Amino acid sequence: MVALREDDLPHYTYKEYSQWEGDWELIGGIAYAMSPSPTIAHQELNLNIGITLKKELKECSHCRVIPEIDWKIDEDTVVRPDMVVVCHLKSDKNYITQPPKMIFEILSPATKHKDRNLKFRLYESIGIPYYIIIEPAGMFAEIYKLEKKSYHLQGTFTTETYRFKIDQCRFDISFEEIFRL
Repeated sequence: MVALREDDLPHYTYKEYSQWEGDWELIGGIAYAMSPSPTIAHQELNLNIGITLKKELKECSHCRVIPEIDWKIDEDTVVRPDMVVVCHLKSDKNYITQPPKMIFEILSPATKHKDRNLKFRLYESIGIPYYIIIEPAGMFAEIYKLEKKSYHLQGTFTTETYRFKIDQCRFDISFEEIFRL
């Protein structure tokens, strides 16, 4: 078997990405297909996350809850988290450019490795305060909080409630509500 070198791989930019059909992510110039499409459980979980966040952040005038939007990190990195919370939104485009304060990724068999490894390191290196990984197969959430430039697991949640702090906002998320399908 011939070993591939980094310069053997294609390198794409946002310009090419923006013209592709289908669902893709672009990380470090490498294209990642987001298929097959999400399961019903995945979509219901994402809806529950969005409803819960909207309810909890209704008094916060600067926090926006946005599902499945492209986040253009730079010219060769565009990801599409399942749900984000962005404060003081500065975009009127079809994508965001500023780092979210909170990211939810719902695992699927096709994306599990990328979400737990590549995206974990990416979000950590950019300084996303909270990264929440949802595992539909086991109906649990792992909450990672950025502390001293690295993520620390706050716990694994199934029915518990966790208190988040984003800037001046403090709010609770009941994982019992999230996992109620």
